[in-house]
Amino acid sequence: MKLSTRGEYALRALLVLGRDYQEDDSVVRIQEISEQQNIPKRFLEQILNDLKSARVVESKRGVAGGYRLSRPPEKITLAEVIRHVEGALAPVSCVSERFYEKCSCPDEARCAIRSVMKEARDAVVQVVERVTVAEMCERARQLAEKPVCGLDFII
Repeated sequence: MKLSTRGEYALRALLVLGRDYQEDDSVVRIQEISEQQNIPKRFLEQILNDLKSARVVESKRGVAGGYRLSRPPEKITLAEVIRHVEGALAPVSCVSERFYEKCSCPDEARCAIRSVMKEARDAVVQVVERVTVAEMCERARQLAEKPVCGLDFII
């Protein structure tokens, strides 16, 4: 699996929305997400509309409008988001469970490449199915607290 720019921006937008999530109807302005994550505003609008169609986010229109998560960040997995934005999590389509396509190898059941790619897919799925937006936000908080280590050169 390779995350496209669109997929990366979707996760970064959810990072902001997850960090600012509250049970009330408060929203985050698209301009704020764009500035915090350095995402072009027009591209971000398209991504958030796509996430809205997946019922991951919801919007509020008007002067005080913006976006918010449609449910608590603990209930949104990265797998759900990535599958919606990117499609298959599998590195090749013949090992995809949701987007399967027959491959060109002569014997799919005995294909060593397919066997390895299935193992890679299973490892990716295990991680992104387990990690939620809430956990990603917690990791971001922990990483922000770590001291920045500069390179140390000794000659």
